[in-house]
Amino acid sequence: MSPNKKNSSPPRGEGWEAEMAEKIPLSPRLWSLRSRFNSLLAIFLALLVVLVVSSTMNDNYQLTDANSSSAGPAGSCDLFSGKWVYDNSTYPLYSERGCKFMSDQSACEKFGRKDLRYQNWRWQPHGCNLPRFNATRLLERLRGKRLAFVGDSLIRNQWISIICLLDTVIPDEHKSVESNGSLTSFKAKEYNASIEIYWSPLLVESNSDDPVHHRIPDRIVRVQSIEKHARHWTNADILVFDSYLWWRRERMKVLWGSFDDKDGFYKVIEAVRSYELALKTWSEWLEFHVDPLKTQLFFMSMSPTHFWGEEWGIDRNQNCYNETEPITRDRHWGRGSDRKMMRVVETTIEELRMRGVSVQILNITQLSEYRKDGHPSVYRKQWEPLTEEQLADPSSYADCIHWCLPGVPDVWNELLYAHIFSK
Repeated sequence: MSPNKKNSSPPRGEGWEAEMAEKIPLSPRLWSLRSRFNSLLAIFLALLVVLVVSSTMNDNYQLTDANSSSAGPAGSCDLFSGKWVYDNSTYPLYSERGCKFMSDQSACEKFGRKDLRYQNWRWQPHGCNLPRFNATRLLERLRGKRLAFVGDSLIRNQWISIICLLDTVIPDEHKSVESNGSLTSFKAKEYNASIEIYWSPLLVESNSDDPVHHRIPDRIVRVQSIEKHARHWTNADILVFDSYLWWRRERMKVLWGSFDDKDGFYKVIEAVRSYELALKTWSEWLEFHVDPLKTQLFFMSMSPTHFWGEEWGIDRNQNCYNETEPITRDRHWGRGSDRKMMRVVETTIEELRMRGVSVQILNITQLSEYRKDGHPSVYRKQWEPLTEEQLADPSSYADCIHWCLPGVPDVWNELLYAHIFSK
């Protein structure tokens, strides 16, 4: 029956008590009791509304502040989807010269870069804000713990970034860097915290494992062997992996057996297939050697390169050399980023999740694709003397792989920071 009809009666159980109250005369005492009851009920309902609204606001803040899934948005916020905003009031988060542990591979200002706008771009997710990096808060979270980065020179780029972010709040006498072969550790002594980088560019064992002498054209991997490296990560509380750049070739030589075994069997297979086999070995090691209740696990998606100028509208023979502005075309994707290899990572991690081990993919690929201006180009230490031909054509030796600091890897660490605190 329509609620607009004057003579309609509410069904029993929905306003039935009100209908009966109209039929029974009330004494003054009952009127007083009823009035008090109604007042208390109104106060209770008001408090309930306030609590619900407050809870909703807190939940939204948590989603906006720190939550995002490996595949995309969590709730109302996807931290990996957004745009770069020029911000010279709050960025950079530290100075190149002020970082005691800056690498000559990333110190672009030191090696002559005059345009410093690359330091002032802030990543702005669509519909939410990326939490600002708080060095003291992160150090408190890491008190008595190990944070280990494992992979190639791109993750070393990220490690230098996080060391520079933390360096600003730690007195000199309370910090140090120690190296032992492939493992380098930054120690925050007051917090008994260790932030480490382990050189393992292919994750599994390879002939490129030497942290200094690893430029070997004839690359060989043992896709079923990881223990040589993994024993150094076992007790870390937070593990951050990357492995992509060193797989970027059509084929890889795979070894079954050891490098010392004369009877070892070699086979040349497609790089994507060998990558899949290596990640299978990596995921099985995590499944059987890592306690998912103790250790947070992250995998950085591929870091893009900017070698082909025609992708953003300049001459095809040009690259990131002399680039000073980000790409503004939405969803720009260069051919240096292999979607097939990205799907291999996603599939491996999804299968691992189904076996009870959660690894968070930090999808830094798309946001980094826009930053053709953020590479060292020619503004870095040259490890070998340049030829006359190179000097005549600077773009021929431009580094369009790694990143200047302060710069893009700082945002990778802001994303890592957000996800560490989302747990």
